[in-house]
Amino acid sequence: MGLDKLNQLYRAVILEHAANPHHHHEVPNATNEKTLHNTTCGDTISVSLRLNDTNHIADIGFTGQGCTISQASASMLTDVMIGKSKDEALAIAKIFSDQAIGKQHSPNEIKQLGDARVLTQIMEFPARIKCATLSWWALQRALLSDSGEEETK
Repeated sequence: MGLDKLNQLYRAVILEHAANPHHHHEVPNATNEKTLHNTTCGDTISVSLRLNDTNHIADIGFTGQGCTISQASASMLTDVMIGKSKDEALAIAKIFSDQAIGKQHSPNEIKQLGDARVLTQIMEFPARIKCATLSWWALQRALLSDSGEEETK
């Protein structure tokens, strides 16, 4: 597949997730939640999830407003994380965050990102990195803290 066709495919996946986001809801009886703001562009993402008694993500959702990239990224994140254990979710979120700062991972690790793999192309545009990573940072903070308070990034 040529580079131009691949770029078109990436754009189509991103636009589809932004136009028809998956898991775009607040989770009732959430055990963990976090809201983050991107002051650079005004994006706000709230991630809420419910861990079951085995520490697996039984339900996950997001709400908020923002650009196409932030909304698509949050949608992709929820698809990837549903059913994952807390530790698996944190490891996958770290892979995504590492990619954002240019740290490389193996192809098998990158596969764990699901559709979010296409967002690694966004990392070529530094102004869009915060947009792409906002929901992933919110997930990490939600899983690592008991606080639902809002933060600014």
